[in-house]
Amino acid sequence: MALAHTIRAYAVSARQRKLGPQPLPARQAAAELITAAAGGGVALVFGNENAGLSNDEVQCCQRTVHIPANPAYASLNLAAAVQILVYELRLAAFDGSPPAPTGVVPFVSPLAAHQDVEYFYQHLERVMLGTGFLDPQRPRRLLPKLRRLFARAELERNEINILRGLLDAVERRLPREKEAGTTVNRGPPLVDPLP
Repeated sequence: MALAHTIRAYAVSARQRKLGPQPLPARQAAAELITAAAGGGVALVFGNENAGLSNDEVQCCQRTVHIPANPAYASLNLAAAVQILVYELRLAAFDGSPPAPTGVVPFVSPLAAHQDVEYFYQHLERVMLGTGFLDPQRPRRLLPKLRRLFARAELERNEINILRGLLDAVERRLPREKEAGTTVNRGPPLVDPLP
């Protein structure tokens, strides 16, 4: 018999049964199985696609596991049920916090320094004035609102560079200083070159 060397076996079933072991939701059952596995072999018992588990098969187990799916479609196919239970077991094994995948380098850079963010705001204001988007006679609350928006984003150094590069591209499209008869202060350079 497949369960001969197990100390705990849980039957996975969507059907409500009058007889048989106490039913548990998948997450609770997974936590119990992980704890029990320290003392010996444990098993999840699945039925076939057509009929599921018989009452006799369920009664060979200590508990019944159910996946709290939509009651109108409670019976899942075998592959989906196995995936859900294995996922719950993995969560339980790592106490709800699985380790991050190895070999993956997060796509982040250090946070931008305060001075670099201030240079960005100066650059943004200059471009908004140059394009006519910001009317210096009627600035309203545009600049404070933009500061609040970007403060929530916690800009990284690379993000500042991208935004400053975009602003540089817009400035290059503006009429040249000689043609306009004015001088525009281009401001400090970018934090560092884009990667």
